[in-house]
Amino acid sequence: MYDFDELSAFADVMSTGSLTRSAHKLGLAKSTLSRRISQLEARLEQPLLRRQANRLIPTEAGLLFHSYCTELLAMAAHSQEALAELREEISGKVTLEVHGALARGWMAGVVDAFLTRYPKVELTLHTRESPPTKMHSNSVHIWLGATHECGLNQERLGHLTRGLYANPSYLAKAGYPKHPNELKTHAWIDLLDTSSNGLLLHHPQHDDYLFHAPRSRLRVDLTVLHIDAIAYGQGIGLLPHWVVGKREQHHPGDLVGCLPGWEPTPLPITMLYAYGHHSRRVNALLDFLREHVPTTWQTTQATAHAT
Repeated sequence: MYDFDELSAFADVMSTGSLTRSAHKLGLAKSTLSRRISQLEARLEQPLLRRQANRLIPTEAGLLFHSYCTELLAMAAHSQEALAELREEISGKVTLEVHGALARGWMAGVVDAFLTRYPKVELTLHTRESPPTKMHSNSVHIWLGATHECGLNQERLGHLTRGLYANPSYLAKAGYPKHPNELKTHAWIDLLDTSSNGLLLHHPQHDDYLFHAPRSRLRVDLTVLHIDAIAYGQGIGLLPHWVVGKREQHHPGDLVGCLPGWEPTPLPITMLYAYGHHSRRVNALLDFLREHVPTTWQTTQATAHAT
């Protein structure tokens, strides 16, 4: 029988090539790590690693055994997950990735409520500003904006409408635009060049207008920085109404709408996750997120389909 502490030690040193780095990564004394590998070599009656310059490299036996070692560790991890599924309580680790625009106003409260309902679950929360291309089976992602085929299940949760916003002090100095064609004379604050190919604005009483934004004085890659730059009076920018409403609850008067009625196509909100069978904790998270979708997102979705 193999000792899985010894297998883990060997697998990690194979990846780092260094006892020192692996010991630090695993939180072990270097002597402990070295002893575990020596014990594994004694068990196999063959050397698995040899030193070359400042690195540990595998012997022929080490290369051959590494593939079996990896499989054994993976099987052990899968068996632990399978056994965890048989327990009454929902437990284990799950990762949730959320678009930055949704993190403050929605996700913080949802995560708190989820962890309260499922105290045995360990949740890792990441924010990101780019859509995922692939995900681990125990991960869920919430994305705001267009998505592309990426081999993941894509479930629509709703839509967010958007509008043009600025700080009142900026508009007092630069003037209030009355038509989108006046935007070219204003400072424009862009997020990741979202309007670099033109911004098509719709209005219920007027023809569509394709706005070609001037070069942005400030370009940022985080939604929170985008909102702050507009709120601080740097210029006019495009923001989701729902996000602005959440911010105004804490900072009233920082943002006012410009050109009411002129809006681009609403942004879809999509939940992405792997196809196939999911662990109980992932299913619990998926169901919980569906339960806690704000009703305004669904209302916007219905309006978007109607138009």
